[in-house]
Amino acid sequence: MLSAGLLSAILIVALKPLLVRYALARPNARSSHTIPTPQGGGIAVVGAVLVTMALAFSVLGLPEHFFKAFVILAGASMFLAIVGAVDDIRPLPAGLRLVLQVAAVAAVVVTSGLRILPDVVPLAVEQAILILGGVWFVNLVNFMDGLDWITVAEMVPVTAAIAVLGPAAGLPMSILVTFVALALCGALLGFAPFNKPVARLFLGDVGSLPIGLLVGWMLLQLAGTGTIAAALLLPLYYLTDATVTLLRRLARGEKVWEAHRTHFYQKATDNGFSALAVSAHVFGLNLALAGLAAMTLVWRSAAVQAAALAAGLALVILVLRLFSRPRSKVVR
Repeated sequence: MLSAGLLSAILIVALKPLLVRYALARPNARSSHTIPTPQGGGIAVVGAVLVTMALAFSVLGLPEHFFKAFVILAGASMFLAIVGAVDDIRPLPAGLRLVLQVAAVAAVVVTSGLRILPDVVPLAVEQAILILGGVWFVNLVNFMDGLDWITVAEMVPVTAAIAVLGPAAGLPMSILVTFVALALCGALLGFAPFNKPVARLFLGDVGSLPIGLLVGWMLLQLAGTGTIAAALLLPLYYLTDATVTLLRRLARGEKVWEAHRTHFYQKATDNGFSALAVSAHVFGLNLALAGLAAMTLVWRSAAVQAAALAAGLALVILVLRLFSRPRSKVVR
């Protein structure tokens, strides 16, 4: 974790002059920033994760089947990083982006061999559902990465929780999942000082897309043990904000593949919340969701799973309602 964080920060310092020159994000009507800011910090984050994992395999001698699984995951992540880098510099057509994302997610899902749904559901049908869900998760992480520190506030608690809860859930590849979670958590912490409000650097699609894939893979591993409630609770804020926003935009007949400023976290800044306040609320919410996820692993009865999901959803709705109201009416 420490090595990934240091490497991420070193790579950012080394790459920033190039990013300033070739990957400058200029503000527009849909932006949350007001001055031109370099993007592409995700190159350092994803690079730090992959290098740290390569070192872990070479030093620790992890099992061969772990290595095979990670090679596929790393390859798919690098592929999405390349797609994101190209899109950051020269936007790709929405259809092409979607096809490439499906290919990357399908490679991870099909080779995982995991079953989430009851055996009565045909394998092909289940894999199609998982691929669809994986593509949505990759995209929602990208959609939600639109404010200083928000991805750090979301993914640091999620990855830290997975690192802790993975072994308790009895994951078949718990060591690999824990190492990937710790590496990503550390790499994001190394990125955090550069992205704190007011950000001097953004992740860009080169970072948000592969981060979505890496975290989606970890959640798939968690769900594959039967702990679906925990796998839903950990990313529940991102899932709810992005999904509700998508459904609202579809209902209004909007082009959902185009950039916009209608997510709840974006409305919060319009309603008087600072970027730091939004991220602090998201961070605190995720700590609570991680606690509920842990509870579902300690007490595995259906009643506890349902109660934890209901409590988690209630907390998320409370934060979304808070974000959607003018701050002057919320804080007295």
